[in-house]
Amino acid sequence: MPIRLDQFIANSSELSRKDAKRAIGRKRVSVDGEIVTSPNVKIPDTSRVILDGKPLSLPSELYLMLHKPSGYVSATRDGEHPTVLDLLPAELARRTGLHIAGRLDMDTSGLLLLTTDGQWSHRITSPRHDCRKVYRVGLDRPLDTTAHQTLENGLMLEGEDKPTLPASVHKLEDRLVELTIGEGRYHQVKRMMAAVGNHVTGLHRQRVGAIGLDSGLKPGQFRPLTQEEIDSV
Repeated sequence: MPIRLDQFIANSSELSRKDAKRAIGRKRVSVDGEIVTSPNVKIPDTSRVILDGKPLSLPSELYLMLHKPSGYVSATRDGEHPTVLDLLPAELARRTGLHIAGRLDMDTSGLLLLTTDGQWSHRITSPRHDCRKVYRVGLDRPLDTTAHQTLENGLMLEGEDKPTLPASVHKLEDRLVELTIGEGRYHQVKRMMAAVGNHVTGLHRQRVGAIGLDSGLKPGQFRPLTQEEIDSV
C-alpha cells in the first residue's frame, strides 16, 4: 500500500513527521537507491528507504486492548479533557494511524481497542459485520418485562430513521443488566434505555466480538492483543 515518504520515516524511526520532512529536504534520504527530496511523494510500503546510511523498515500493525477508566475521552486529542492516548507510552501514542476501534463515552469504562489497521477496525465498527458488544449497564430503576422485550425486538431512537438491531438483555440484579448489541450508534445504550423510560447510572463494556476485557488489567492499563484475538475479528 502506498505511503507518504515522511510518514514512512516517522513510523519507522525516532524522527517526528516534521523532522522527517527536514531530513528529506536535506537529501539525507534515498528510496530504492535514489535520493528523494519531496516529503509528500508516495512510495510502496515495500520500498528500501535509507536514512543517513541506515535502512528503515515499517513496524507491524499495532493492536492494543485498554481498560478505559471513566473520565477519559475516546479521542486522539482534546483541548479540555485527558484522552485515552494519555494512558499509553509516548512511543505508542504517537504512532501514525493509531485510532480507536469503537469509542466509549467519557463516563463509560471498560474494553477499548486501538489499532493502526483500518480494515480491522472497520470490521468492528461496521453494522454489516454484526460484531457484538457486551455491556454491564447500571439502571435508575429495574427493567420491566415490556421494556425488556422492546429492547430485544429493536426500537426507534429519537432522531433516527430506522430501528436498532435486536439486542440481547440478561438481568444480573434488580438494577443491573448485561446488554449485547451489534451496532455502535452515538450514545446508543443510554438512548436505548431512555427510550424505554429508564436512565443509565453506570456503563462498562466487557466484550467486543470474541475479545473480552482481560481481568488482569486494572483501569488505565493496556496490553497487546494476542494473535488469536486479532484473528477473531
